[in-house]
Amino acid sequence: MAKFISSRKIHTYLMQPDLVQLKKLATQIRRDIVRMVHACQSGHPGGSLGCTDFFVALYFHILRHNNQFAMDGKGEDLFFLSNGHISPVWYATLARSGYFEVKELATFRQLNSRLQGHPATHEHLPGVRVASGSLGQGLSVALGAAQAKKLNKDNNLVFVLMGDGEQQEGQVWEAAMYAAHNKVDNLIATIDYNGQQIDGPVDKVLSLINLKSKWESFGWIVNEWEGNKMESVIAALEKAKSQTGQGKPVMNLMKTEMGYGVDYMMGSHKWHGVAPNDEELKRALAQLEETIGDY
Repeated sequence: MAKFISSRKIHTYLMQPDLVQLKKLATQIRRDIVRMVHACQSGHPGGSLGCTDFFVALYFHILRHNNQFAMDGKGEDLFFLSNGHISPVWYATLARSGYFEVKELATFRQLNSRLQGHPATHEHLPGVRVASGSLGQGLSVALGAAQAKKLNKDNNLVFVLMGDGEQQEGQVWEAAMYAAHNKVDNLIATIDYNGQQIDGPVDKVLSLINLKSKWESFGWIVNEWEGNKMESVIAALEKAKSQTGQGKPVMNLMKTEMGYGVDYMMGSHKWHGVAPNDEELKRALAQLEETIGDY
């Protein structure tokens, strides 16, 4: 696993991915997530577990990024997390990528910790460029960053992750129009399409109807793929990269299952923002083998 946790400044994973090691890392990060949320009895395990394969594929194979963090992000790909409540998976990924020490994960949501419940910039946590969690705003931020790269003649890409319940926010669709109108084609957006939000199934709270048709009608290139299979995630992100530079922004509809990897959490909105108790933690860890060492 040392090949993935590198001290190199620029991480460029263009080699053939080691699927065995990536899957082991994903399992370890899922352990990190449930332990972090359990320790403070607060946080959002469901979406974090569902998006783990995406984060591992992104940071350890796709993203050209710099763990010697600089806020301006010049000369590297950028990632923005719009659905900031799934901070546990992002923090664990950043730590395992070398942005800060893994042992700091034990401070999640503690008083004076840099690892707040929603990512923020005030704490100066490496890897975080914008406060997030007020849903609907991340796509707009990513668009600004993508246009700045074009103005600076920086050929790197900008990635952003949103939630499916977040698509109920009007600002998302203003940004969608803006991106297509301005041909922001160095942007790859992804929606965690798990069908669940804090108040229940998305279709019952406020149905999105045909989300693929909506984004296509707004002028985006749209892909749909399975988000809980590492091979699928890597292939899909590589495809999305190949679709940039064609005059249109790229949207990925990533089908995931909330709570993936922990049987009693899977598929239920109950675990959107509920921490496991002691017995539930034991059950979760029994299903998630320690692969590269707990913090």
